[in-house]
Amino acid sequence: QVQLAESGGGLVQAGGSLRLSCAASGATFSNYAMGWFRQAPGKEREFVAAISWSGDYTYYADSVKGRFTISRDNAKDTVYLQMNSLKREDTAVYYCAADDFVDLTHGEGDYWGKGTLVTVSS
Repeated sequence: QVQLAESGGGLVQAGGSLRLSCAASGATFSNYAMGWFRQAPGKEREFVAAISWSGDYTYYADSVKGRFTISRDNAKDTVYLQMNSLKREDTAVYYCAADDFVDLTHGEGDYWGKGTLVTVSS
């Protein structure tokens, strides 16, 4: 069983940056690929980014490619999402998830955090 806890959300102006963190506990972190998802008000949850257990492979949604960067530190059991050039449409609750890399890219996750809210103002 993996417990995940996101942090780092907040209010930021359009064009600004935020870094989200997701700390894992309860299992061997490096056994899992990790992903970030988001859910905007009134919309379905969508995939944002995923990273393999080693960090060698990453995959991004087209909507964030070139602006967001996913990374992980297996020594700290933490995955990060660096978000740059934020847009109003990036406003959402952001969730981290743990699973197989392919499953994450298909929108699936075995374990989920409770989310952190990111609000981008104009």
